[in-house]
Amino acid sequence: MATLLVVHHTPSPHCQAMFEAVVAGATDPEIEGVEVVRKAALEVTPTDMLGADGYLLGSPANLGYISGALKHAFDVCYYPILDSTKGRPFGLYVHGNEGTEGAENAVDRITAGLGWEKAAEYVVVSGAPTKDDREACWELGATLAAQLMEE
Repeated sequence: MATLLVVHHTPSPHCQAMFEAVVAGATDPEIEGVEVVRKAALEVTPTDMLGADGYLLGSPANLGYISGALKHAFDVCYYPILDSTKGRPFGLYVHGNEGTEGAENAVDRITAGLGWEKAAEYVVVSGAPTKDDREACWELGATLAAQLMEE
């Protein structure tokens, strides 16, 4: 069975709504053979990352950058997983009230260093997530899970 690891930092109701939509998409009943593991960014370990076949990352954009929690997850896991996770798919959802470009760029640089493959367009939301935003999050979760189902 494939494993999709959702590494998230959900400090606000807006981030929580996005997280719930991503998980709903990833756990859609039509997707079979994929276990979805949810892990708070401050709790993720290299073992969690190594045990996953794909990744969904969720973060607020704090001061134009990814959350300290998601950065911490990468700081803890980067070198232990560096040579073992190349080519694995990932997706990202970000919530920000102002610019999110720095957060997106940070994830681009970190995942490029790891050799991960961007599997879907990022979902970036400013302000309260609309119905369309939540649907985009659902699609992101479903897309990543479905890609793992095919493996």
